[in-house]
Amino acid sequence: MSQSTSTPSSLNAGADLLRIATAGSVDDGKSTLVGRLLYDTKSVLADQIDAVTKASVDRGMDTPDLSLLVDGLRAEREQGITIDVAYRYFATPARSFVLADTPGHVQYTRNTVSGASTAQLVILLVDARNGVVAQTRRHAAVMALLGVPRLVLAVNKIDLVDNPAEVFAQISAEFNEITRSLGYSADQVQEIPVSALHGDNVAIRSENTPYYDGPTLIEHLETVPNVAGQTAKAADVGLRFPVQYVIRPRTAEYPDYRGYAGLVAAGTVSVGDEIVVQPSGLRSTIAKIDTPDGEMETAHAGRSVTLLLADDIDISRGDLIAAVADAPEPAQQFTATVCWLAEKPLRPGARLLLKHGTKTTQVIIGGLEALFDEQNLALVDAPETVELNQIGRLSLTTAEPVAADDYSVNRESGSFLLIDPQGGNTLAAGLIGDALSPLELSAPALA
Repeated sequence: MSQSTSTPSSLNAGADLLRIATAGSVDDGKSTLVGRLLYDTKSVLADQIDAVTKASVDRGMDTPDLSLLVDGLRAEREQGITIDVAYRYFATPARSFVLADTPGHVQYTRNTVSGASTAQLVILLVDARNGVVAQTRRHAAVMALLGVPRLVLAVNKIDLVDNPAEVFAQISAEFNEITRSLGYSADQVQEIPVSALHGDNVAIRSENTPYYDGPTLIEHLETVPNVAGQTAKAADVGLRFPVQYVIRPRTAEYPDYRGYAGLVAAGTVSVGDEIVVQPSGLRSTIAKIDTPDGEMETAHAGRSVTLLLADDIDISRGDLIAAVADAPEPAQQFTATVCWLAEKPLRPGARLLLKHGTKTTQVIIGGLEALFDEQNLALVDAPETVELNQIGRLSLTTAEPVAADDYSVNRESGSFLLIDPQGGNTLAAGLIGDALSPLELSAPALA
């Protein structure tokens, strides 16, 4: 279960939305940084500030402990750590944000994967006194695995080190070596020296860092390109529209209306576009795009619409309407990478449900091909099981054809869930394709 200290009503409805996440090792200051972001963007209520101030005074602190704004679980408050993934909402005049605050402990890797799976940017924190540690490299590898398009290295507690300019330069250089080896280019990574406790370079440029002339964290978040649905290496793809519901009113006013409702998961769709419906392979042309606000000529990724076609063809929930030029071919056998989320381990031969977009079908797990060794950023061949929090590569066979992209092509159409057919619980988050081998070939070993 996730939680929030503020609500989506605080978002700036007129600005575009950027999904971000935080990650880092324990005690690097993630909760304090998130609290600072909420505080500096005036996204928390006065009574919350008063409560945090009182709690901080009771603990003998001279300044408000902003981490208390976000460490909402009782266990988190008692231990001073983040355990769960908590989603926060804040906005500036330029952009709105949804932030997934993820835990730093190794045993909560699944929470980090969950929180970062939809992020367009991840803020990786390091403690300036400790520099790049094993968990920093581990999280960078996980972000590369998930195809997160952009990273920010926030070198926190920069006020607590001697020679901060030299420390910042050394940490940035080491981190850049790691991210380059994982496939990130220089323009996809931004390094910023910050003090979350005092607010240096978070929302206000600090006079204490004359060696740094780049943007503040807020400035960077406001101006970084928004690449919803894309991975770090993905090219633009054509339309991907999983059909959620078939609308047929059959009323006197709309006797022949047949619309296909859903979310534009990738690409764009315009009236007159030629499309193909998968897995049937039937083709038609977009005749009309309906929305609650009226007709549209073009709809972009992230927009919920109803599509009407020029031809009366058989389409059901779970079908995929796609661009003809690059539509994914339906298949029943896949190689996939999964993060296992359940206490009971995954074994070959397991019969589960696979949910891809709006389609749910039975699936049989084939061979377990490899595990990702997060300690050494290497692969372990042919495991007998995949345990809680482990990331592995496997083969699977579905009962019905599924039209899916490789995750490296598009995050939305290349991801899926594995579900318990008895209880309905989510067992794994999955990526179509082999996302592990490139990491093993390029990533530096952990120190």
